[in-house]
Amino acid sequence: MNDKKKTVVVGMSGGVDSSVTAALLKEQGFDVIGVFMKNWSEDFGDHGCTWAEDSEDARKVAQILNIPFYIWNFEKEYYDKVVEYFFREYAAGRTPNPDVMCNTEIKFKVFLEKALSLGADHVATGHYARIERGKLLKGIDLSKDQSYFLYTLKRSQLEKIMFPIGHLKKSEVRLLAKKFNLPNAEKKDSQGICFIGKINVTEFLKAHVKAEVGEIVTATGKVLGSHDGLPYYTIGQREGMKLGGSGPYYVVSKDFSANRLVVTNDKQDEQLWKKSFTVSELSWVNTSPDLPLHTGVTIRYHHPEYSAKLEQISGNKLKVIFDQPQRAITPGQSAVIYQGEELLGGGIIEQIF
Repeated sequence: MNDKKKTVVVGMSGGVDSSVTAALLKEQGFDVIGVFMKNWSEDFGDHGCTWAEDSEDARKVAQILNIPFYIWNFEKEYYDKVVEYFFREYAAGRTPNPDVMCNTEIKFKVFLEKALSLGADHVATGHYARIERGKLLKGIDLSKDQSYFLYTLKRSQLEKIMFPIGHLKKSEVRLLAKKFNLPNAEKKDSQGICFIGKINVTEFLKAHVKAEVGEIVTATGKVLGSHDGLPYYTIGQREGMKLGGSGPYYVVSKDFSANRLVVTNDKQDEQLWKKSFTVSELSWVNTSPDLPLHTGVTIRYHHPEYSAKLEQISGNKLKVIFDQPQRAITPGQSAVIYQGEELLGGGIIEQIF
């Protein structure tokens, strides 16, 4: 069968990246169908969810490109798999990564499965990442690279996924949007997934996750003030503690047994800088590499990968030992493993020591 006649369902968010994705695929001769995933529509506080205007932006682009356009409602799946996970992790004292979960459970699970069940050959999104010969690679524009959020993808999924802008820089994508006369060519990038996109995360958590106030203390036990509830803070955080004196202070740990938030005013405090941690819920894009292995590991989005040794602990657990201490390694966040440009896999940061 000729590739040119294959059908690709494009996840269109209303933003410039997914719009150019659809335009490029149509230009390349694919049968393109645009779909807006309605994952969240609830307003919070002073901030309205922008799904209605975003879906309208996507619809306008689809009209200009003369492609079919649909809205698929995944709100129930999104709440069950992403939002509940978000609350559950914070309540347990960890700092989750909802973007990873959204890609895992929504974009490349329910969306992909529905598209394929309706006869599509592929799905495509506006992610800055690349797929080459069954490998998942960083996007060319390292300032926009989103491979970090995609580490749970498997080779069998990559065969059905396309990232048409992964080889482009953001500036080139904007120029293409103008070339294709897209109405959202100048639209600002979104600031995250809808339900925490523009809102204050702490206020949002306080409305959904209950917690007790307690003491803020130094490592030596000196009481500095009170916290609003341990789930509302994350390791390395320096804002929002309302402590005067010889600050700024940084969160180094959360003592749940005593309901105490432990802080330091020393940026170089060894409690803030650690070398070793365990990783659970491991996921490898291809087969798991032979361990031990010395390679690059990153512990947060837009953070360089640093050299580390990986050691097997058990079937689905690793120990990571950085060559040099790293700041604010945070339980619940994703540790993602690279070998050069290739993303090998990753997992969830568990214990730090």
